[in-house]
Amino acid sequence: MTLDELRVKIDSIDDTLLKLYNERMDLVHKVGEVKNTTGAPIYRPEREQAILNRLKNQNDGKLTDSAIDALFLEMFAVARNLELPEAVAFLGPEASFTHQAAESKFGALSAYLPIGSIPGIFREVDKGTAKFGVIPIENSSNGIVTDTINCLDEYNLKIIAEVVVDVHLAFATANEDIKKLNKIYSRDIAFGQCRKFLQDLGLDEIEHIPVESTAKAAKLAKQDENAAALCPSVAAKLNALPIRFDNVEDDTDNKTRFFIISNFENQPSGNDKTSILTRLSNEPGSLVDFLNDFEKEKVNLTKIKSHIVEGQSIFFLEFNGHKDDEHIKEILNKHQNEIKILGSYVKETDDI
Repeated sequence: MTLDELRVKIDSIDDTLLKLYNERMDLVHKVGEVKNTTGAPIYRPEREQAILNRLKNQNDGKLTDSAIDALFLEMFAVARNLELPEAVAFLGPEASFTHQAAESKFGALSAYLPIGSIPGIFREVDKGTAKFGVIPIENSSNGIVTDTINCLDEYNLKIIAEVVVDVHLAFATANEDIKKLNKIYSRDIAFGQCRKFLQDLGLDEIEHIPVESTAKAAKLAKQDENAAALCPSVAAKLNALPIRFDNVEDDTDNKTRFFIISNFENQPSGNDKTSILTRLSNEPGSLVDFLNDFEKEKVNLTKIKSHIVEGQSIFFLEFNGHKDDEHIKEILNKHQNEIKILGSYVKETDDI
């Protein structure tokens, strides 16, 4: 087959795809009309995951699993936005890791609302300014994010999904001579994540200026030729800030997990995780008794973290399963006065 013949065949397939996409959008519109009468949410993470799993299981072509995710998640996002455009609040500015996490679930065409703080995201979702919020919950190097735990305790919003993003940082500056640099901008935790790199290049003794996000660091460094930024490569490129070194983090397997929050709950998907907060009495053995109930029901606890909120000790726990699974409901009902169910959602990972 000649090159021209191959191109004609590809064009024909593209024409067919366009018709099929429009046919799918028409059906999605009809589903949306039904949901509008019942008040059901447009975004159903467990439904989308079921579709992706089905497609991957029957795939016998050149598309990889990640390629299927990329193609269909974007199509899901387009369908949602044609039906009912809903704002997604994230820890800004644009090109932050939280923004990248948001786009991985909601696609490039969604209406994004950058917010300067984690409490601010919770407030805007709670008020209805945004339908969804994307917030960091933990980093593999730095642990649990305190502000997120505090807000999960304060607000009655639900975790509806989790996203895990690989965290790679670039060292970017407009100055070709790093010896002339007198300051570096980044988030406070990013300096710790790149400690060895900074020491090796003798950059540990110049001024380190913590800012709200690594994406903002790139903006600030662009304005000062004697400044640099530890930031995502996409943020450096967005600000036309030259990248001098890439992947400068000490831990090459550095990851951050994010939660997507909203005002509805998911149905069981068959592969779920549940997050809760619990306040236990100060009586001896109360934690052991509580955990033993999970062991008796053979529920796999994947995370147990203690945390202080307003001087009171609470525990952040996660386990495999959905809150509506019969054996899990028994545990939660038994301890209903001691726990707050934060949400059940499709499991992306056991831990990071």
